[in-house]
Amino acid sequence: MYDMPEELLVEADGPVRVLTMNNPDMRNAFTDPLHAAMRDVWYRMACDPEVRAVVLTGAGKAFCAGGNIPGFIRDYEDVEHRRHSLRDAQRLVDEMLRFHLPVVAAINGPAVGLGASVAVTCDIVLIAESTYIADTHVSIGLTAGDGGAATWPLLMGMLRAKEYLLTGDRIPAALAVEFGLANRVVADDQLMNEALALAHKLAAQPPQALQETKRALNMHLQQAVASVLPFALSAEAESFGTPEVKATIEKFSKQ
Repeated sequence: MYDMPEELLVEADGPVRVLTMNNPDMRNAFTDPLHAAMRDVWYRMACDPEVRAVVLTGAGKAFCAGGNIPGFIRDYEDVEHRRHSLRDAQRLVDEMLRFHLPVVAAINGPAVGLGASVAVTCDIVLIAESTYIADTHVSIGLTAGDGGAATWPLLMGMLRAKEYLLTGDRIPAALAVEFGLANRVVADDQLMNEALALAHKLAAQPPQALQETKRALNMHLQQAVASVLPFALSAEAESFGTPEVKATIEKFSKQ
């Protein structure tokens, strides 16, 4: 469906589309094909008159591990690839916030780095009780440039956002709900059932009222993203010139 690469599955369940990031061997990390597919799929669904709601999840034991090691090394070595990656990060956040239909995140496993940003950019977030959210950019030497610095303060408050972005500590499911990064914790084996039931409930709502209410709410996030993300991504690009990132690259290269 939509001629997507195998790294992103798109399945129809009546008026609901289920997007599955599908590279379980790499914990659904953002390879170039997945990044491109996730950037483009929102426009394609927006043009599909049959769609009324979306569920986003990951294949296997992870939701999304964020950046992948080969891509991280290439971003370090290839300035042009780094620029392309960071432009795509901006476009992905913009496309998700611009998308007019409701999106339910089903966080089935760890949502880390860019994966965490993607998860909390959705409209309603369900998280499996066994898992966690974490943004580990700073811990590997990178500015938290792909969404957390812009959106987390609005969702969880500035002081908590600072603590967890600056330390990279994991946020377990129950705390994610308490902090405002997720709506509710769901038993692992019931996660997709609840996410689909919620998506179908949203799909049955009056479309104009639902879609324009989402648009009005997302204006808060869009304003924050527009004011913060260009600087944060520029600073993330600058991070690749630091000795800390060089040390991280050397560590990854030995694995």
